[in-house]
Amino acid sequence: MLHIVNGESTAGTLRQSTIEGEKISFRDALICGPTPSEVSADQWHRIRALHLSDYYGVDLGSCKKDLLEQERILQSYPIHEEIVLWFEYDLFCQVNLLYLLNWFAQVQLDHTQLSLINVGAFPGKEKFRGLGELSAAELASLFPARQRLTNTELDLGSSAWQAYRSTDPTAIERLLETDLTPLPFLRTSFQAHLQRFPSLQNGLGRIENKSLELINRGLHRFVDLFPKFGESEHIYGLGDFQFWISLKRLAQVSTPLVSVNGNGGIGKLNSDVLREIDFEITDTGRAVLSQEADFVRLNGIDHWLGGVHLAGRGKLWRWDSVSEALVRERRSMA
Repeated sequence: MLHIVNGESTAGTLRQSTIEGEKISFRDALICGPTPSEVSADQWHRIRALHLSDYYGVDLGSCKKDLLEQERILQSYPIHEEIVLWFEYDLFCQVNLLYLLNWFAQVQLDHTQLSLINVGAFPGKEKFRGLGELSAAELASLFPARQRLTNTELDLGSSAWQAYRSTDPTAIERLLETDLTPLPFLRTSFQAHLQRFPSLQNGLGRIENKSLELINRGLHRFVDLFPKFGESEHIYGLGDFQFWISLKRLAQVSTPLVSVNGNGGIGKLNSDVLREIDFEITDTGRAVLSQEADFVRLNGIDHWLGGVHLAGRGKLWRWDSVSEALVRERRSMA
């Protein structure tokens, strides 16, 4: 039996449980960085390894090795009687889950059973955020209720993965008009994903707008800001690394919305840097937050959201919070 868990911390706890089988954690964070369609397997691994190395400060060779090792483990599926996927309700987990559902939809499982543990709540935990909060015994209690996956879930997962990777994000809007009940957390997580696109009102996505709002309210230290953000925007499931990447986008531009103080500056994230860093909102940041200025008009953009590469200053896909829909700008802005 093979268990694929979304997070090394959870995998480590699961190894302490009475559940038999090999336990591994998924080795990518597909919520961030390019996920282009129409690329070969070799190109895919190269693109993802470059992203992980660049954004997380990890050796490129190690990134490639980890992704290829994960592929080898997936290819070994016929030796397992059952493969169990352990994931949560948030966007971080759902995108990684879709990758795996699409992967298994392309192969003939034959005698291998594919099962899913996909949770959004746990008895006794009022503010449940994910499997990483659970003890070995609590994780084990979820095992008997695992869902056996059929072609229905695999086909929907594959369709959703292709929509996420599409260069046209309205593919997700069209998917949201269909029946998504076989994957009960897909709708809310994809709705949250669409709100990551630059706002029509100020050029910032929901994550950046909430971050800027919290800083403006007086939460300056990263160690205070990150948990407050997670409490408010738990639908995204961001770890500190992904949150840090979002904050750097507000600082490492020609007209910054925040300034970063501390010995760590805006370099590589680590525990020492986290203890030192704090943020201050700039006058421009306040103007953008009050929708008197536009982040993209001021700074341009070079950012991937799934398969969509947002680049330049105009003709971009944007999120209109009034109509709650994506709109396409008709012309570029100098």
